[in-house]
Amino acid sequence: MRVLVIGPGPERSRGGMATVISEIKNDRELCQKYNVDIFESYIDGSLIVRAIYSIYAFLSFCLTKKGYDIYHIHMASRGSTFRKMLYARRAKKWGKKVMIHIHGAQYMEFFSEQPPWKKRKVTDLLQSADMVIALSQEWKNKFDKTFHLHNCTVLENGIDVSFYSGAISDSEKTKEAFAVLGRLGKRKGTYDLIDAVELVSREYPQMVCYIAGDGEIDKVNQYIIHKNVSNNVKLLGWIDSRQKIDLLKKVSTVILPSYNEGLPMSVLEGMAAGKAIISTPVGAIPEVIGCENGILCRPGDIPGLAMAIKTMLLNGKKTANMGKKNIQKISERYSIAVMHSRLGRYYELLLKDSQDK
Repeated sequence: MRVLVIGPGPERSRGGMATVISEIKNDRELCQKYNVDIFESYIDGSLIVRAIYSIYAFLSFCLTKKGYDIYHIHMASRGSTFRKMLYARRAKKWGKKVMIHIHGAQYMEFFSEQPPWKKRKVTDLLQSADMVIALSQEWKNKFDKTFHLHNCTVLENGIDVSFYSGAISDSEKTKEAFAVLGRLGKRKGTYDLIDAVELVSREYPQMVCYIAGDGEIDKVNQYIIHKNVSNNVKLLGWIDSRQKIDLLKKVSTVILPSYNEGLPMSVLEGMAAGKAIISTPVGAIPEVIGCENGILCRPGDIPGLAMAIKTMLLNGKKTANMGKKNIQKISERYSIAVMHSRLGRYYELLLKDSQDK
């Protein structure tokens, strides 16, 4: 069996999709067992850089990547969908098996905004795939209903538990510190969080929230100044994996007050590091976070978010217990080992189906 994993370059792109591909690339056992190669279809950069590279990548794919049995295509919304449509069509033209792995928290919103002819193209793409991967049962249900699929299955994101063990710390001692990981912007609830911190800091001026990620950095920085919470909100920008461990070691809780999500890597990273979670009941998050291991509040509910932060501040023991339960839950359900074992079974199912035909 030969498998080609197609998606954003794990070394030259940021975000959850690149992280998932990086985890596949670094799993030697998975790659050797199923003869997996990685193909970079996209890299970060200016619009011109992205456009030129995308054209180059697809031409290279057409000329050199015909000899695989399964094409595992990672796809998000908007331009990603229409770029990957070309790869899927080419692989099907070669008579090969195609697995489409859908990421992107706003996929259904993206689809609903499309004109009818583009909706038909997206629906045809997903129906023509041999397997569609959803990040959660909720997403699978939506995909089945919207796209009339009979080829969709669930594969939750996984996390390298051993890597994050170095970030486990005493939540009682770190209960006044919080972290946010990932892209900054309105969809992620970044401005709601700053508003909530402003409310909390009036009673607890010693609390601090570290925000690490890319996106609307300058705009967020201006909002922090406008809200006069520079002592309470520390904007770090993008950090690498080692810096992330150092940051997580300093905090008790990871916060993600998003309006849309799939199964966010930042929540899984926080859980693997033994942190409590404050988030919103969107996407697959309610399948992962409950009252035993975190607090969920409605998107945009700033007083509710402030109250959740206060709860963690006031009860370090409860926060620590949530963190311990998160380590256990990650190990049992959301580790890389669990995810890749299931992914391997999906590869085998596709190959068996191909041989049977």
